[in-house]
Amino acid sequence: MSQKNNKSEDLSIKEQPTKINRRQLLRGLATTGILATSSAIGMSALWDRRGDAGLHGPPALLVPNYTIEPASVSSPKMAIAHGSSPMQLIKAAVGELGGFEHFIKKGDIVVIKPNVAFDRAPILGATTNPEVLYAVIKYCFEAGAKEVRVADNPINSPEGAFYKTGIRDATLKAGAKLFLPETNSFKDLTITNDIQKPSYAIKKPWPFFYKPFAGATKVIGVAPLKDHNLCHASMTIKNWYGLLGGLRNRFHQDIHNIVYDLALMMKPTLVILDATRILMSNGPTGGRMSDVIAGNTVIAGTDPVCVDAYGYTLLGRDPEKLTYLNYAHERGAGNRHWKQQNFREITI
Repeated sequence: MSQKNNKSEDLSIKEQPTKINRRQLLRGLATTGILATSSAIGMSALWDRRGDAGLHGPPALLVPNYTIEPASVSSPKMAIAHGSSPMQLIKAAVGELGGFEHFIKKGDIVVIKPNVAFDRAPILGATTNPEVLYAVIKYCFEAGAKEVRVADNPINSPEGAFYKTGIRDATLKAGAKLFLPETNSFKDLTITNDIQKPSYAIKKPWPFFYKPFAGATKVIGVAPLKDHNLCHASMTIKNWYGLLGGLRNRFHQDIHNIVYDLALMMKPTLVILDATRILMSNGPTGGRMSDVIAGNTVIAGTDPVCVDAYGYTLLGRDPEKLTYLNYAHERGAGNRHWKQQNFREITI
């Protein structure tokens, strides 16, 4: 099937994206101190120091549409895989959708957005399982990707968060490039220019972590499934929140409309919900093993609303009662009625 080719010129920036290699990252770790709380707080504040001013000058960015056509008219929108091996789970779930070779073509530059918000050990379930991320990167390369970039804008110190979560090592081991936020990594973003589907919370240009997206051709979100004290659950749509800069904590006042706006902002090639571990309570940070259960599940899909609706059931909750999913469904950003969709479920 043909791919959509509507990439915005705004993100096809001529300057080369900053590449963070192992030596640079280790130097940063040595300078800041991974476990120094005061340093972590200071570094976290650095990325938000610009407030909502952003980097003014050129017109605001509009994120391109990275979606592609389904492999066939009968292709499912979602695939659920149960099992114990992250490598096998990822291959099986995406395989039901047409395989990585359908989504990733030779020469693609792929951005993968995991959740690296906190400097937590992966076993605590607050961040993406590094084994899941490793599998996604490896399969992207096997499918022909020219370059794979891993990026997030953590709440805690970026160096410390990428190290403690295991995401740094998984990224480098798999051969991908790591992008950490810097003060020149952001440009103003317009959420949408679709007058039929307007944004509800982010109504003016806002700083966006654009650097990893310069020249990118495909985007994959890899989000953990977890409880969230403000919006009830953090899944694939909420995961894009980590690409915002500025004083984004002000959005907590209208969190459900913010999450809906994220569904408008990012139209990814593929989303993967990592339920290998599930943070059932005290999210989004967690911190106690008693809050975590073994989910042994991965969900892949092309409709993030559908994927998140199913994911919410794994928390033992009703997706029809999740406000931001209702907004997304009612305003046409996806379909929360996952049982009515074409989906596959397998156990390996």
